[in-house]
Amino acid sequence: MRYSMTNIMWLLWLNLLLSYTTHQASLTVSPSSSQMFEGQSVSLSCEDDSSAGWTLLRNSTEETKTQCGEWGEPAGSSCTISAIVPWDSGVYWCESREGATSNTITITVTGGAVILQSPVLPVMEGDNVTVHCKTKSASSNLPAGFYKDGSFIRTEPTGHMTIHRVSRADEGLYRCKMSGHGESPPSWISVTGKPTITPPPTTSTGFSSSSSSSSPPLSHSLAVLVLLSFPSLCVLVLLVLLVLLVRRCVRRKPEDVPAEPQVVYSSLRSTFTPPQQLDH
Repeated sequence: MRYSMTNIMWLLWLNLLLSYTTHQASLTVSPSSSQMFEGQSVSLSCEDDSSAGWTLLRNSTEETKTQCGEWGEPAGSSCTISAIVPWDSGVYWCESREGATSNTITITVTGGAVILQSPVLPVMEGDNVTVHCKTKSASSNLPAGFYKDGSFIRTEPTGHMTIHRVSRADEGLYRCKMSGHGESPPSWISVTGKPTITPPPTTSTGFSSSSSSSSPPLSHSLAVLVLLSFPSLCVLVLLVLLVLLVRRCVRRKPEDVPAEPQVVYSSLRSTFTPPQQLDH
């Protein structure tokens, strides 16, 4: 069986594309906060639905692209820092053997008494977001003032503030301040737009017009479900293409063999001569 160069290139391309499509990881951190008190125990994990090996890396204030074994305790695709310190502040991410990368998480470690607990990942536009002002010494929530880009927003008596239906205008640097305890380092809150889904075209009948105008918009959960199922659909299509290509190569017929020359018997004549009779 012979493989042409085109078929080999197709197989390599599909294998490469399939590996990058299926190997997607998400980096999570526990506790889920972009700011940490010095001495806290922090756990980072590369969550993935495949068997690909992922390595946790970071760029800190003192080092660049160092692996978990140099600053934490690795355990598979996870890493634990038993007592985090200010020089552990930096950007963390996961990276596979093929070079694929996950989302990044920025962690700020402070030796101060106040931190602002804010989302570590971008916030979806239209969602509600709550930030908490925490102090290391007090066990209960205390009144705190909140600031955005250096401007005072308001004071909350319980130490947490909720931003309803966030928009791109809410993106920025946030910090909080507690009287008698100090203020937190600033944290950047990112806002990302919701995915848009184009509805199917409707007919011009009165029934369709009235039903489309009265129907509610697609919910956020439906949009998330579509986004999550799209990579799986791509993987399924690629697998089908790969199987069809392999079957085509296996069923390829061998090259034509020249036929043996045929003997034409019509041109042959009998040369048989009967024996002559003997004279007596």
